[in-house]
Amino acid sequence: MLRLGERQELVVVKEVAFGVYLADPESEKDSDEKVLLPGKEVPENTEAGDRISVFLYRDSKDRMIATTRQPEFSVGETAVLTVKEVGKIGAFLGWELEKDLLLPFKEQTRVVKEGEECLVALYIDKSGRLCTTMKVYPYLKLDSPYKKDDKVKGRVYEIREKYGVYVAVDDCYSALIPKKEPADGLTAGDRIEARVAQVLEDGKLTLSLREKAYIQMNSDALRIMEMLKEKGGKLPFNDKAAPEVIKAATGMSKNEFKRAVGNLYKQRLIMIEPDGIRKV
Repeated sequence: MLRLGERQELVVVKEVAFGVYLADPESEKDSDEKVLLPGKEVPENTEAGDRISVFLYRDSKDRMIATTRQPEFSVGETAVLTVKEVGKIGAFLGWELEKDLLLPFKEQTRVVKEGEECLVALYIDKSGRLCTTMKVYPYLKLDSPYKKDDKVKGRVYEIREKYGVYVAVDDCYSALIPKKEPADGLTAGDRIEARVAQVLEDGKLTLSLREKAYIQMNSDALRIMEMLKEKGGKLPFNDKAAPEVIKAATGMSKNEFKRAVGNLYKQRLIMIEPDGIRKV
């Protein structure tokens, strides 16, 4: 069976002036299902019976055709492609093959512009054509090689207030920054670096933009010292302040703030007073 949008090994069954016709070696010999590999892509000295690894797609006349080139992805996979133009039915994305891929408006999670990079998945639409979608969640892999506390790079593809920030690690692995984690200012399309906080049983990754507590404490302590310098040596609240007050002023959770304040106090760099914190 010929599989559109996939790479497969086919056998040469007929040679013609403009290329060779290929068929699935597992199919019945009398099958009429054949596909053309154009002459410019036929390996030298190819003969009938030879097997060739090809990718199947549709050309500008909507005919299935084979290529020995390797596109960025196959059906069911994700890749980052660039918007070449925006038309009446959607955006057109460039890839390794001549015919651009359609990203329909209904498959866009946000408005895209010419020249912009998009994380998309490849699928076959109801008309039997290769198409792309920005709704990549079902297509992301769950078998990443990462473990707890590994540093990873990823791309934000969706933000849901109820759950958090959805990230595609390495543009292909499923991950989430939970809403309890600080992630202010992120938007879809942003590239980020994060730490793996947890690997769930199903393989999905939970991410944090913050370091482990004992490492983060040092940077949080530095931030407090910078704030003391900016405020003339005193902050009008201490570690007993309401969590929302601390968060608004420092961007830290109450626990993070308490750890950092405790660290500074032990080093005799600050004094904790009833109405605030003072630099020594």
